[in-house]
Amino acid sequence: MKASSNRFAWLLALTLLVFGLGLRLYDLTDQPLDFHPTRQLRGAIIARGIYYQMISPSETEASRAVAFWRSFEEFEPPILETLVAGVYFLTGGEHVWIARIFSSVFWIMGGIALYLLARRSVDSGGALVGLAYYLILPFAVYASRSFQPDPAMTMWIVLTAGALYRWAELTSQPASLSAAAQQWKWAVLAGILGSLAILTKVVAAFIVAGAAAALTIHALGVKRVWRNAQVWLMAVIMIAPTALYYVTRQERASEYVSSWTLSLSYLLLEPSFYVRWLSFLQSLMGFTALALALTGVLIAPTLLRVLLLGLWGGYVAYGLFLPYQMYTHSYYHIQLVPIISLSLVPVAHLIVERLAQQPKFWRVAFAGVALAAIAFPAWTVRSELISRDFRDEPAYWQTIAANLPADGKIIALTKDYGYRFMYYGWRQVTVWPISGERKLAALRGTEKEFETFFAKRIEGKSYFLIAPPRLLDDQPDLKQALQQRYPLIAQNGDFLLFDLTHPSP
Repeated sequence: MKASSNRFAWLLALTLLVFGLGLRLYDLTDQPLDFHPTRQLRGAIIARGIYYQMISPSETEASRAVAFWRSFEEFEPPILETLVAGVYFLTGGEHVWIARIFSSVFWIMGGIALYLLARRSVDSGGALVGLAYYLILPFAVYASRSFQPDPAMTMWIVLTAGALYRWAELTSQPASLSAAAQQWKWAVLAGILGSLAILTKVVAAFIVAGAAAALTIHALGVKRVWRNAQVWLMAVIMIAPTALYYVTRQERASEYVSSWTLSLSYLLLEPSFYVRWLSFLQSLMGFTALALALTGVLIAPTLLRVLLLGLWGGYVAYGLFLPYQMYTHSYYHIQLVPIISLSLVPVAHLIVERLAQQPKFWRVAFAGVALAAIAFPAWTVRSELISRDFRDEPAYWQTIAANLPADGKIIALTKDYGYRFMYYGWRQVTVWPISGERKLAALRGTEKEFETFFAKRIEGKSYFLIAPPRLLDDQPDLKQALQQRYPLIAQNGDFLLFDLTHPSP
């Protein structure tokens, strides 16, 4: 009976995983503009540059693609971009939707690891509920199919948590050569998986460190943990690759900390920051899920509770380190999805356990409720993907780029740091900050007086491009300066072009 029940649970899990993958691959070939286009286009431009470097680095078009890629600051190793470029090379063409397949598969692999960990800590019924949340949550679907390193990072985090959990389990077993060998195996594996998570995106260090610290201290105690060779081995393996990567990028790392942490640290003293953070979270994850997840931490079995406390603690530390992103950038919360999913498992276990004692009618009724709870968000995602079609975007930006003069430098107020021009139009422009960037500068205390800033930014530029024109309405001071001082030499519904070389009398 138990074997039959296990097979049925695995069948349901497999069904969820296949359904989750299909949902992510829906509308596969649309342009990567459905979720945080700035980050996705950045990945696409880097992948194109790597690809052209592979096939024809000496040709003019290829050299331009490589130059675009090299113009970016390197935040993390271009692992996903290199994989995508490799498939471009093997298939003989640039198909940007390949990245969507990679990211989706990474997420599904993380789902398998999550299910295995949940089954090991509680049971298959609760694990299925956690897996369903992980796979069907609309935010998770959009984020996990994007051309970003975050889905792969999340997969490595879940795998690391599973390996750390197995290692901690073994410390409670009677000492033996077999148990010791298994402990070393899981220690090494946890170190490798953790290093991959952190190397993929360095902010994973907060979550990985939280889980590792919680489980090692619980397993060994505060005094013994410092003397344990396996703990030191895990730490060295986790840290060394990323440390080696960033050792030559110290200036960039210190600049990042200064810009995103130190200059915005005053936000931590404002109660409104925490309200905005929680409000943003509930819009992504659902307030009910958040509340139930925190309840799940309290009632979880001991070892799972320790792991969850470490994961949640790492997430909170991460949020305090990067306060601005906590209420502005949704993809900065993607690693919270498996944490909430795993936290829901103990609560789901209680519900499933109680349902098992009910008559068949009520069990069937619950199955109907569960099916509806999966179908509704899945249909919402499908409808959203259908309603937003970006297939005309390449032609739109190519047309604008083709109509731009080539006899001088261009500064532009445009979307996504000018990446749409770069990727679709093969043109690079100097970017004027959008209104959101100017507000961020004000938050940092680095906002400059307009006239001084304007004069410096247009120095050496021949044209000022606005695309699309509505962006100019968000900056009245810029609008007034351009309209009163410079002639408008080209316009249509798609763009405005001002001549900076012939100021109005």
